[in-house]
Amino acid sequence: MLNALLFFALTVAVYLLAKRIYASTGKVYTSPLIITPVIMIIFLLITGITYDSYNAGGKWLTNLLQPATMAFAIPLHKNFKVLKKHAAEIAAGVLSGTIVAVISSILLAKWLHVSGDLAASLVPRSVTTPIAMSISQSIGGVPSITAVFVIITGILGTMMGPTVLRIFRIENEIARGVSLGTAAHGTGTSKAFELSSLTGTISSIAMILSALLSIGVAPALLAIFLH
Repeated sequence: MLNALLFFALTVAVYLLAKRIYASTGKVYTSPLIITPVIMIIFLLITGITYDSYNAGGKWLTNLLQPATMAFAIPLHKNFKVLKKHAAEIAAGVLSGTIVAVISSILLAKWLHVSGDLAASLVPRSVTTPIAMSISQSIGGVPSITAVFVIITGILGTMMGPTVLRIFRIENEIARGVSLGTAAHGTGTSKAFELSSLTGTISSIAMILSALLSIGVAPALLAIFLH
């Protein structure tokens, strides 16, 4: 129990330190989502501590993922009128983005010449972790591998998303939110809130809608393209 508390406290401390570094530099590569896991991995490798031992405390943070997702309901409630006004645009954007995300994952799997459970694990990479892992399991993937793909997708989306929006001169808050939430789930939503409250709100609803749509879209498209 003591070790679990120590690993939990260490992870939180590293995250808070990384957050301060990110706040002072503003550089994407100093994001806590990049620095924290890198430091913890190095720590485990140097000390020889097993992942199972570390996860005795780390899993408490994982268990907070679902309540944290539910907390997005607060900005949704505050901006309900805006969401209602742009419901059609948001739904169309999320649906098209979800289809593109799944198809691109399948094509990536084909390009890398992977199939079976590994390909199925890659398909829901753009969905928020808890639902992505459930989808992965239902279509024959490996949930733990899917979680890794989800994290990588989120980090890359956070790093590349703002640049892509700037290159294509996408300044509309609705469009920005839909793009980040659909492509990079919770990590993209976190970045969206840095742009503006409304962008973050739209991103959170896009993330949720994308996850729900993927439950039906992913198995159907996987069956069409890989079987």
